[in-house]
Amino acid sequence: MVNAVTVFVRVFLCLCVSSAAPPNLVILFADDLGFADVGCYGHPTSVTPNLDKLATGGLRFTDFYVTVGGCSPSRAALLTGRYETRSGIYPGVLYPGSIGGLPLNETTIAAMLKPLGYASAAVGKWHLGLGANGTYLPTNHGFEHYLGIPYSHDQGPCANLTCFPPDVKCFGHCDLEAVTVPLMHNDKIVQQPANFLELEKAYSDFATNFILTSAQKQQPFFLYYPSHHTHYPQFAGARAAGTTPRGPFGDALLELDNTVGDIMAALEKTGVINNTLVFFSSDNGPELLRRSRGGSAGLLKCGKATTYEGGVREPAIAYWPGRIQPGVTHELASTLDILPTVAKLSGATLPPVALDGVDMLDILFSHGKSKRQAMMFWSLNPSKTRGLFALRLVKYKAYFYTSGSVKSSTGPDPDCVAPLMFHDPPLLFDLESDPSEHYALSLKERPDLQNVLDQIMKVKASLEASMEFGESQIAKGSDPNLEPCCNPECSPKPSCCRCP
Repeated sequence: MVNAVTVFVRVFLCLCVSSAAPPNLVILFADDLGFADVGCYGHPTSVTPNLDKLATGGLRFTDFYVTVGGCSPSRAALLTGRYETRSGIYPGVLYPGSIGGLPLNETTIAAMLKPLGYASAAVGKWHLGLGANGTYLPTNHGFEHYLGIPYSHDQGPCANLTCFPPDVKCFGHCDLEAVTVPLMHNDKIVQQPANFLELEKAYSDFATNFILTSAQKQQPFFLYYPSHHTHYPQFAGARAAGTTPRGPFGDALLELDNTVGDIMAALEKTGVINNTLVFFSSDNGPELLRRSRGGSAGLLKCGKATTYEGGVREPAIAYWPGRIQPGVTHELASTLDILPTVAKLSGATLPPVALDGVDMLDILFSHGKSKRQAMMFWSLNPSKTRGLFALRLVKYKAYFYTSGSVKSSTGPDPDCVAPLMFHDPPLLFDLESDPSEHYALSLKERPDLQNVLDQIMKVKASLEASMEFGESQIAKGSDPNLEPCCNPECSPKPSCCRCP
């Protein structure tokens, strides 16, 4: 009876989607935000009223994953529905002068929706390549509009970032050898260095105007907002600076939350909120190296640049009033699943390539079971020869390799900075009873687990056999001449690359 009801609900929802106006999509993607950093995920001093409101009125995930603990590859996976190994966004991340970027033959969510007449805009941190003449910018990946910076704000001199008035500078110096970070509109530099204290207001205005314009035209839209917050070094403008009990990190998080509130207000004002799926998550776990300025994974192990739970399990919220009933789901899901879900909802044709995502309709609309049974994790420096680092199958997670990272250092757990280790048999954890990964299960004490491990190894072999590694875009190297400069003929570089 339950199965029959579930099938009926899904068929009914699909019929409604096909007969109604195409739904709008808003993706809110934080930066280096840990599992326990948001108020609705338990942080006692984070001030996030708008995200908390989404969680109260929407569906909050407890077992939602990104593919890897790093910025560029995680973003590639979200936008393409494919592991970063397929698109070549490895090893590590892209830089200001990187020669490569997300290949133009990769189909993003924006490109997939374009034939259906969707308007699309990206606002914030891109970090999927710049290239010669802006080859890899969002406007060449299906987005009509873009306002933002092309990479992380620490990939350039950042001592000019002000955390608190009057003129108290952010902690750290970032990359002093690169050009100052530019603000770009579509493929043009409009300001260099970007004024970060006014940047979030510019983003908010840009995003809300995009929503208003699209609604006035009665055009379905896709808004992708990959925020800079809460990546180190934190900054906040006048509306948020010095206002939270959590210090610079909390202020940056509040500024992100304020923009979320502005976006939600625009959806309400235009009357399109009941036909809009809003999805929030983050690109990877906290950079524990930065201590209190780096975020928190809570009870999860380690953080950024590791395959431990703290590096890849993220907060996630799906919100759609009238369509998604409030609640909490413990089902396994991933950023990989967003593209297939959007395709189902919009009627878009899936890209004719190997996809690694599955649609989440049953989870979203009936609080049902996930189609995803497994999640595999490569390191930030993946190798087809070495294979997977870790694999989660239902509630069990096996580690074939473990490795810490300097980005997850400063904590008391030595595993977070330990060197690469191979495990045979694999380390095995029950994530339902031990989400902190404190206690590896023993086959000697639990011989029944051999069946579990055999099943994991079978899934591992199948997944690895299906993985085609794309040409590494990051291995193509960097060229200082590709670093963005608003005055390309000036000298000496990079100090001369400054424009109001």
